[in-house]
Parts: sequence; C-alpha cells; structure tokens
Amino acid sequence: MSEFDIEPVPGLPERLPEGEQLRWQGAPQWRALAVRALHVRTVAIYFGLLIVLRVGYMLVTGESAKVALLSGLWLALLCLAAIAILTVTAYALARSTIYSITDRRVVIRFGVALPMAVNIPFRAVQSAGLRRYANGVGDIPMALGDEHRVNYLILWPNVRPWRIFDAQPMLRCVPDVDRVAEILADALRAATTAEQVEATDQQTNNDRADPAGNGSSQQLGAASAAGH
Repeated sequence: MSEFDIEPVPGLPERLPEGEQLRWQGAPQWRALAVRALHVRTVAIYFGLLIVLRVGYMLVTGESAKVALLSGLWLALLCLAAIAILTVTAYALARSTIYSITDRRVVIRFGVALPMAVNIPFRAVQSAGLRRYANGVGDIPMALGDEHRVNYLILWPNVRPWRIFDAQPMLRCVPDVDRVAEILADALRAATTAEQVEATDQQTNNDRADPAGNGSSQQLGAASAAGH
C-alpha cells in the first residue's frame, strides 16, 4: 500500500514497467455504491417505519392528526439529512476511486482525503467471483492466497462485505460488469499460461544442465514447481 500526491498515470501510483500493458480502467457507479455499500435504501426504510410508528402512536394517544404529523416531521428531516450525507459520501468515494487491470495485476486507487493505492499481483489471486445487479452493474471479489492480506477497514468499501478477518479486495459496483469480468479472466488466464511456460522452460534448462538428475538443479526445479 502506498500513498502518493501526484499520479503520472491517472489511477496508478507510478508508470507501468516496460512490457506491462493497461487493459481496463473504471470506477464504481456512485448510485449503486450508495445503495449497495452505504445502504441508503435501508436507511430510508428504517426512518419511514419510525415515522409511521411515531405518527400512529400520537394518534392512538388521542392527539390530533396535525399534532401527530408535526411530531413526525423532525424524523422526516433527520431522514433527509442522513440520506443526503450518505449520497454525497457515495459520490465522493466513487469520484476518488479508480480500478485498473493490467496484464500482470489489479490496482485499486482510493481515498477521498488521503489517496492510496493497493497493487494486487495476479500470482496473489486464487480466484475471482462475479455478482450482477440491475442495469449491468456488479461486483468482482478476489480471493487471495494465505500469504497475502489486505486490511478490511482501510480498503472499505472496495472489499467483499462482512469478510473482515479474511478480507477480499473487490471491484465494487462496476458498470458493464460482464465485460470487465471477461477482461480480468482473460488477463488471469494469460498470466497463468505465461507462468507455466516460464516454469517449463526453467525445468527444461535445469534438466539440460544436469541430465543425470543429480545436484542442486533438480531440487531447484522441484521447488519451483511446488511453489507454482
């Protein structure tokens, strides 16, 4: 995780190394983020129930309809204020977040007041999922290996919900999620194929260096295969 003030490339903390190519960049849809991550709809329903109960209670106790409605007005104003704050927060989060997929890694740039970036190399990704919502928006969570960890609180809302102790970074509320998932899947497959070819070439070179299968070359080849 790194902090940076100036981006040489939008969404990236530094220029891509030679040979690495950017395949896709995008950002969360702020409306979907407000509903899915900040639960604006749930908050509105909660306050709506409170208002109904408050007004109903006042009517049952014998108050007039005017007094009952006025007693629920302050709850309605509080509801509007809460929704406004959550909506503005969702908009700010979406504006400050950029997801990048290269042919070697996923980069999540986030942070409203303090921009940060998380690099997720493909070798750290064990699997990736896909969850679709309405209008083609969806989430792409990534399960990491045991030796790779991300901080749930720092990376939120760009993490899979409720996976606090086994946090999974996530491309959240991404428009046209099917196309993005296909791009990520193709990049992961290409990277895996390249690693397999590299491991095969290394094993072949080791076998040529030690045709009898003795010495350290064979052990290094076995270690590389086991690690892969």
